[in-house]
Amino acid sequence: MKGRDFPVIFELSTPGRIGASYPEPDVPRRPLNALLPADQIRQVPPGLPEVSELDVVRHYTRLSHRNFSIDEGFYPLGSCTMKYNPKIHEDAARLPGFSRLHPYTMPEDAQGALELIWELEQALAEISGMDRVTFQPAAGAHGELTGILMIRAYFEARGERRTKVIVPDSAHGTNPATAAMAGYQVITVKSDARGNLDVQALREAMDSSVAAIMLTNPNTLGLFEEHIVEVEEIVHGRGGQMYLDGANFNAILGVTRPGDQGFDVMHMNLHKTFSTPHGGGGPGAGAVGVKAHLVPFLPVPVVEKEGDRFRLDYDRPQSIGKIRAFYGNFGNLIRAYAYIRSMGADGLRQVAETAVLNANYVLARLRDRFDLPYDRLCKHEFVLSGTRQKKQYGVTTRDMAKRLLDYGFHAPTIYFPLIVDEAIMIEPTETESKRTLDEFIEAMRAIDREAQENPQIVHDAPHTTPVRRLDEVRAARQPDLRWRGG
Repeated sequence: MKGRDFPVIFELSTPGRIGASYPEPDVPRRPLNALLPADQIRQVPPGLPEVSELDVVRHYTRLSHRNFSIDEGFYPLGSCTMKYNPKIHEDAARLPGFSRLHPYTMPEDAQGALELIWELEQALAEISGMDRVTFQPAAGAHGELTGILMIRAYFEARGERRTKVIVPDSAHGTNPATAAMAGYQVITVKSDARGNLDVQALREAMDSSVAAIMLTNPNTLGLFEEHIVEVEEIVHGRGGQMYLDGANFNAILGVTRPGDQGFDVMHMNLHKTFSTPHGGGGPGAGAVGVKAHLVPFLPVPVVEKEGDRFRLDYDRPQSIGKIRAFYGNFGNLIRAYAYIRSMGADGLRQVAETAVLNANYVLARLRDRFDLPYDRLCKHEFVLSGTRQKKQYGVTTRDMAKRLLDYGFHAPTIYFPLIVDEAIMIEPTETESKRTLDEFIEAMRAIDREAQENPQIVHDAPHTTPVRRLDEVRAARQPDLRWRGG
């Protein structure tokens, strides 16, 4: 059963077939209507498939083979850092003392977990140059909102009314969305010819009504902001706050600290930078670090250490409050802790240096085949343009991304950032070998040759995947997820 003939689990159903058997109950049997109110008892049996255990194992194993994952192949997904995560960190997260801990266990009975959170906070504060870190946000965008809400609370506490947040035109889309959700007017500032935030445009936009600037550094072009010191002077000079979108933190680990660059608050995608398998929307952990003047506004609770004991502090009158149930995605914190402890300071710096080296190697070998809108030394990722192929051969960036699937690679991020026409964003990460990078480079070069010599094969790609091109808009907005029988 391959390709389009692959049935759903319901189509495998055979009346009377079972996949599990249970022992006889060791308590007296009672009728269901004696246990539940009548209105909570369904009148017809649920339409569950009747399948054997072997049916289930084979079905879901076949399904799993349709997934593309970092365990299966290269995943050059720019701005998302889809790198290999050591499996031993999964073992750590599954230790029974952690995995079986109830979220509402009393602090005195969860000292080990609180100690881990405390030590992870100290480590990330040191790595980022911040003073305190909260782990409550569920993911990066949630961390952004938490950070901006703290900035808003900071100004409210000072009696200042500021109404605007500045974002560059190369920003992640979540940045303006976050600012708008927090009640701010979003001011977009353009990039300059070298891919930096345009300092003169910033100077003109910055006034006492601006609460913050939201920057990504290195930015989504994979370029380090060359004028970050001047940007900091302009923003702080008018009383604004510096917010760092830490999605690209992987590029600067152990090399430079955002807190030293003048940022007041930043979020760190633990699921990208610090060893948690992710994709498909989770699991995430958007830790947020802040400088001392923002510490009073951290969400509650905060883990505090008193002697050798740890406690949860809710008595924080200026806090923005609780922003999530329980205490964050604790499993991700364990993975991040294991990653940092196993890498050490030198290892984290090597992560950034290797990620940057790999990106520049791939860039150097592709620059003669694709347009390069910002021709600079890149950091962890770079952005090519498929404009040449589109104009000369009618082959779009989307066509080339789909064709990469036939070569065994996950497609990179495309059409982002928006300021690059036919953008192709590539992030090799530090965990790929030179052999893998060379294979990817050869695939990209082969696709460029195909665009010239046989553009139809690129137009029609992918040719080898279980499904071909989907209606992506309809799939996102009208997903068909419910079995209705046939």
